[in-house]
Amino acid sequence: MASDTLDEPRLRRLIAVGRSFVEELDPEALLTNILSAAQELTGAHYAALGILDGDRERLARFLTRGVDAEAQRAIGDLPHGRGILGVLIEEPEPLRLDDLQDHPQSFGFPAGHPPMTTFLGVPIVVRGASWGNIYLTEKEGGVPFDGADEEALIVLADWAAVAVENARIVNEVQNRHDELQRVNQVLAATTTIARAVGAETDLDRVLELIVKRGRALVGARTMFISLPQGDQIEIAAAAGVGGASLAGTAVPLAGSTAGDVLRAGRPRRESAANLRVPASALGIADATSCLLVPLVFRGRGLGVLVAVDRIDSDDGTFTPDDEELLLAFAASAATAVATAQNVSESRLRDALDSAEQERRRWARELHDETLQGLAGLRVRLSVAQQRSPDETTAEAVGEVLDALGGEITKLRTLITELRPAALDELGLAPALDSLARGVGETAALEIDLHVDLGEDRLDPEVETAIYRLVQEALTNVVKHAEAARCAIEVTRDATGVDVSVRDDGRGVDEAALVQRGGFGVTGMRERAHLAGGTLTLRRGAAGGTELRARLPVAPPRRAAAD
Repeated sequence: MASDTLDEPRLRRLIAVGRSFVEELDPEALLTNILSAAQELTGAHYAALGILDGDRERLARFLTRGVDAEAQRAIGDLPHGRGILGVLIEEPEPLRLDDLQDHPQSFGFPAGHPPMTTFLGVPIVVRGASWGNIYLTEKEGGVPFDGADEEALIVLADWAAVAVENARIVNEVQNRHDELQRVNQVLAATTTIARAVGAETDLDRVLELIVKRGRALVGARTMFISLPQGDQIEIAAAAGVGGASLAGTAVPLAGSTAGDVLRAGRPRRESAANLRVPASALGIADATSCLLVPLVFRGRGLGVLVAVDRIDSDDGTFTPDDEELLLAFAASAATAVATAQNVSESRLRDALDSAEQERRRWARELHDETLQGLAGLRVRLSVAQQRSPDETTAEAVGEVLDALGGEITKLRTLITELRPAALDELGLAPALDSLARGVGETAALEIDLHVDLGEDRLDPEVETAIYRLVQEALTNVVKHAEAARCAIEVTRDATGVDVSVRDDGRGVDEAALVQRGGFGVTGMRERAHLAGGTLTLRRGAAGGTELRARLPVAPPRRAAAD
């Protein structure tokens, strides 16, 4: 007859098993070891481990040992904790049966289930609460489980409880360590960006730093940053595989995933195949996965940071942790970009203001000194011509007077181009009227001008910006369009001013505009942007070229980045 007390060999084995459990920190390996030890210590042919759900009312997981894969497929769905299995959930006490079928809670077995008679079940209690149960059936030799088996399994369950709690604590510590590492990574990256804010104000250098640090942060194969340019979003900097060829690539804001992320202000993890603009159009045809994170500063979308293919991932996909990490990084990066942009805009605004001041100075100098001197010389020559008795001399003086008159006309035109007095003294409408008449007469171009600005004058900066936009557009028409007719409309509403310049010429090469910013479009966009507006230049619906700009009645007062 089998003894109901533990013999010395089994006690020694239990001690060894306990030590091995405590040393095992891999939760999945621990579960396998528990099943294996339970079979070894009791001689059970079948062993199962049921892990309870959070409410401790059902089985969330059910692991088995002894049932082969073919039998498992025949059984179908794993149990959830009803019948005999549910008894230990409702009453977490050891249960030993010589015949399963004799118990009132026995529901029998599903089709394909191997026959089982003897049964031994013991709960695993962690910190006073049921965590799961060990179930054993079919002891070797067809005999029932005895008291020693039950005692061994109880000790084993206690060891398992200690090991499960130990693994949980170690796993929690490891998770906290990993989280701390992620925080440290973000802190290191954001510190680098913060230093860049203080030490570097060149926008290109800041963008380069962001993509390099961001790529290292999430282990991306490639990373690039896209910034809005009018109605498009353009890759401004890139790092990693193929990064050198990405810069300058632009896609429509309204028809791209990057545009969607910028507009919504929320990150997205996408398969490359699901991008609204094909990855091949971006120069990353072999990409499989992308993580897109917006750069947002004070509620304003500045751009989008895009990571392509995680290097240490089999399928290249990024994790939620990567998304959270890059999102935190992007917050500091956005501050750096905003600072650099503000510095860049300030420098550009200062340069344009200086240029306008210099234009005013030269216009005054030419008008007050050179033009007046030429006018005086013309008067003296006219007097000399009238007094000269020599017809040959009089004729020569006449020719000089004609040439001098032509040069004075050109000089007046130059003075107007430098800084029309009407713009400062009378306002934008008279200045545009003078500009249109001058260009029309000089270039034999028919110009239709319509200006409706109301009674109040615009901010001087906005007036200057509009005048220069129209002036540059007319210069393009004369030089490049081969047009016979041009229509200019400048109209004001409650919130801003719309500017339109259309010609009937040969039209612009839109690809050239995107890639090179030709026809002075970069300068025009910069002027419009500094005034708080937008500008587009494209082929007209009926041919020719159409420039459209929208500017506020007063330029924005931008706050410096903190």
